[in-house]
Amino acid sequence: MKKKVTMQDIADQLSISKNSVSQALSGKPGVSEETRRLVQNTADEMGYSSSNNRNQKQGDKKVLKNIALIASDYAFSLKSFFGEIYLSVEKEVRARGMNLFIEPIDGDAKENLTLPSLLSNLEIDGILILSHISTDYISHIINTGIPTVLIDHHSPYLMADSILTNNRFGAFIAVEHLIQLGHRDIAFVGDIDISPSYQERFEGYLLALKKYGITPNEDFMFTNAKENQGDIHLFLDNLQDKPSAWFCVNDGLGFLVTSVLQHRGFKVPEKVSVCCFDNGQLSQISTPKITTMDIDLNYYGKKAVEQLCWRMENNEEPIHEILLPTKLIVRESTAEKK
Repeated sequence: MKKKVTMQDIADQLSISKNSVSQALSGKPGVSEETRRLVQNTADEMGYSSSNNRNQKQGDKKVLKNIALIASDYAFSLKSFFGEIYLSVEKEVRARGMNLFIEPIDGDAKENLTLPSLLSNLEIDGILILSHISTDYISHIINTGIPTVLIDHHSPYLMADSILTNNRFGAFIAVEHLIQLGHRDIAFVGDIDISPSYQERFEGYLLALKKYGITPNEDFMFTNAKENQGDIHLFLDNLQDKPSAWFCVNDGLGFLVTSVLQHRGFKVPEKVSVCCFDNGQLSQISTPKITTMDIDLNYYGKKAVEQLCWRMENNEEPIHEILLPTKLIVRESTAEKK
């Protein structure tokens, strides 16, 4: 019996992605007319039957679209931040009548560039990648040709739409808040190599100092800070002069810095102020509660799905980077310098 010709067979014949073949055969936008004609002619020559195409209409009924949400094991473990984004993604995908498939990526898969089996075993129409995995791994996914949107991550080497926090402006506003309270000796705490977001928040910190004519003090910049108390204690031990305020790139570090300062006898905010970023649970349960920059995580997920749906219909349009705003939440951890 003659083997049925599949869209993958056509894609292999033309050295293009299966998704481009699907778009061409279904009449969807996203491929050029020249590509559409080439795919159709090749399909006819190879004996491809359109009844095999799951994306075509069956009578008046449309087959549901399948969306894959991919992230590292580490990202999925951060339930207070990425968990909320995941839930908002799931809610929006269901509301649009689509299927959602979740795929965690472990260290071995990342190292060996092993793509999730669902990308080959299922007809995936679009991919959402949550946070950072590795540039090589994300590039490998993008090269499948399936429309892809990155959530809370971007890189000059990744040609895909990104939904991002406006980290620079958010950090600027947070540090400006401290400056307007009279603080000029302001520490920065965060590992800027772990994420583009933290690097951008460091840049926002520097922008605020420059705006107000404050010369940055390199001794106050803890740019490789890990989220453990030992590192914070060691950083403090090595400081000759003590900052009157601290800006931390996330709530975990904000919570740790507040705890360490209090353990050493510094009253917050009477003697020292602390401000952080993300408005997660730790900033809310801390004593005192910590001033922070709020991110609307529900809107994050909704906007990512919205952009992916647009990209699936406009696959040849230029790449978009969409910045979502932040909001300063002033709590008890910041006060005027005395």
